[in-house]
Amino acid sequence: MLSSDREVFPNAERIALTNVPASSEIVPLQSMLFDGGFIHRCIDYPLATRGISQLVAVRRKLRETGADTLIYLQRRFWLPHVYRDVLFFRACGFRRIIGAPTTADMNFNRVDPATGEAEPEAERLPRCIAALGTVDLDDPAAWDLRPTSAEGRRADEMLAPLRGHPFIAASVGGKLSIQDWGDANWHALLGQVAPKTDIPLVFVGGADDSARSMRLAQNWRAPVLDACGRLSPRETAALLRRGALFVGHDSGPMHLAAASGLRCVSLFGTRQPPRIWHPYGRQHRTFHDMGDVKNIPLAPVAAAIMEVLAERVATP
Repeated sequence: MLSSDREVFPNAERIALTNVPASSEIVPLQSMLFDGGFIHRCIDYPLATRGISQLVAVRRKLRETGADTLIYLQRRFWLPHVYRDVLFFRACGFRRIIGAPTTADMNFNRVDPATGEAEPEAERLPRCIAALGTVDLDDPAAWDLRPTSAEGRRADEMLAPLRGHPFIAASVGGKLSIQDWGDANWHALLGQVAPKTDIPLVFVGGADDSARSMRLAQNWRAPVLDACGRLSPRETAALLRRGALFVGHDSGPMHLAAASGLRCVSLFGTRQPPRIWHPYGRQHRTFHDMGDVKNIPLAPVAAAIMEVLAERVATP
């Protein structure tokens, strides 16, 4: 999915119109896509841009690019906002706008009448940009972040103490408290799994997750590495490609793991309907409690980890 625009417009300059995140915990779009060759540069579109002078400044920058095609990837929950955006981008000189969800069917995730399950966002978005061609979501290439050789070397340096052994990647952090399974659950899980495996444990996430991660892993008998805050997001993706399993909350590292082809045991506690933001594919094990992630019981999570590890040993 990431490479659709690059394949359709291989010789065009690809510019991302995006905002600079208000929080340092949110990864800027350009840091994920630039080094992979998906975009050439960015134009800043500040949050809450409402003033006439701000809109005129953005319009001038867009017109100066000479671009005539816009791929609209923004999710809007009110259709009038989509129409407003389309009018603005027409005024900026874009003759072709692909992906603007101007109908309710495009803007919202479909619900399967037979099962009541919501459509994954990974399926809704390709419907909107179908003009770019068909996206095979079961093809790993559709998710490939294309780590550079330098990013791969940095991941190898971090993993050097493991000497090539497979490992469990784990992330116990998250931006929101409602997404946090809690220390008691994590401590019990690691305590239950540790005696059953000799596989190393590698923690990923932000620098703020470091101390907590190492505290929770005190009784893990195999080697433990702390990569929290020590790698860029793309270097983390390169590291995750070398793992055997990811376990963690609904978080950035979880989505990096899934995009890197790593099987996930993931924990969700958001009020979003299940499946919309789950890691895509039947190979993952996802637990979702819309009331509170802390309600997810320990036993099935531990069982899922051991099941995936057993399958990994049987089919490397």
